[in-house]
Amino acid sequence: MLLLHMVSFGKVYKLRFFLAVLLFALSAIAFLDRTNISIAGLQISEEFGLGYQRLGLIFSAFLIGYAGFQIPAGWLAARFGPRRVLTIGTLWWGVATLMVAVLPTGVPGAVFFLIAIRLILGAGEAVVYPAANQFVAQWIPVSERGIINGLIFAGVGAGSGLTPPLLNWIIAHDGWRAAFYFSALLGTGIGLVWWFVSRDTPNEHPSLSMTELQEIEVGLSARPDRDLRNGNGNGSNGQPISFSWKQLFGRRDLPALMMGYFCFGYISWIYFSWFFLYMAKVRGVDLKASAQISMLPFLSMTLCCLAGGAASDWLSGTKGLRIGRCYLATGALFLTGVFLLLGSRAKSPLVAGLILACGAGALYISQSSFWSASNDIAGRRSAVFSSIVNMGGQLGGAVTASLTPWIAQNFGWTVSFAVAAGFAALGGVCWLFVHPEVPLLLPQDEVRVNVA
Repeated sequence: MLLLHMVSFGKVYKLRFFLAVLLFALSAIAFLDRTNISIAGLQISEEFGLGYQRLGLIFSAFLIGYAGFQIPAGWLAARFGPRRVLTIGTLWWGVATLMVAVLPTGVPGAVFFLIAIRLILGAGEAVVYPAANQFVAQWIPVSERGIINGLIFAGVGAGSGLTPPLLNWIIAHDGWRAAFYFSALLGTGIGLVWWFVSRDTPNEHPSLSMTELQEIEVGLSARPDRDLRNGNGNGSNGQPISFSWKQLFGRRDLPALMMGYFCFGYISWIYFSWFFLYMAKVRGVDLKASAQISMLPFLSMTLCCLAGGAASDWLSGTKGLRIGRCYLATGALFLTGVFLLLGSRAKSPLVAGLILACGAGALYISQSSFWSASNDIAGRRSAVFSSIVNMGGQLGGAVTASLTPWIAQNFGWTVSFAVAAGFAALGGVCWLFVHPEVPLLLPQDEVRVNVA
């Protein structure tokens, strides 16, 4: 109750923004937990005798578990609400992170244990963004969804950007296991805070002012212009959320969103899995400087994710959803491909790091569009719909975790980045087939709209 009283100042400023900041923190910690193994990869590889190929399999294991559990995670978030699902999820991945820290040196079959643990971690973290998207659908007015999704996913850049210097400092002083203990405790702590201060719907929150509640209810059904048709007028009344699997999978632009996010995931996981090692081993930068340079893409992601979300909201409100969500994402992905090609060919390691960091920023301008478009299309069914889209992204990440080092070993890192640039172009094209201005309507929704 003390924490609820602490957030009662939500009556002065918007409580929904405070909860979104908590989701930003959960997002950051989720990426701290999933990328810590790439920072500690050299030490873990040496201690357990792994090598790059086995390390790549361990990276991929997380993403396979993460992708495979996406649809169940979306269903759980829709069925039980983001409060419970996110809290249980943080405890789950805290335990999985702890299991890596306590794995004994010299244990037979260490690679199989690490693969299994990372699969478990991936399954636990699968709930993060479908549950967050469900929160957005039930708490955030239509006109604010781009910036709020941008804020939540800015946690990706913040968590990944802080990971190299923070964990390298911990590893240097106390060893790589201490870094995993730290990650586990931090995630568990923020998860408990989320449990005490959040609620599934605005109606349930004791600290929400009547003014903000009315503002949310009006904003959920708002249509800023004639193109902004969202089908989200269900309200956040806590009623069970019905959906049809046939209609969800029958959505014609769902494959385009999934393929677009596959391309996004392929590119982003080059940064999450291999960028630190690329700068250290391929570009010849010492580990300390490599950790500092490795921060740049993630700082760029953080800033550009926020900017992309704000731009998406503004363009959607003034030009329509096709421009605000789709064309913005297309342009950002095309620009990403250009930066990947230029950065991989730069002679100077510092220049290469800077240009590739710009590529990461351009990529994350499009991030909010994927999740806001899922809100626009699916409304209160966003958790399930977005989990299907997110599954495509994580499959892309799983492919790059193992395929990128194979391409690099056989054809060179320049070719690896060129392949990623090709995926960026493909992802941009996919957005041209997405229609967020056309909502997903179930039979009962269609009746209500026709009667109205």
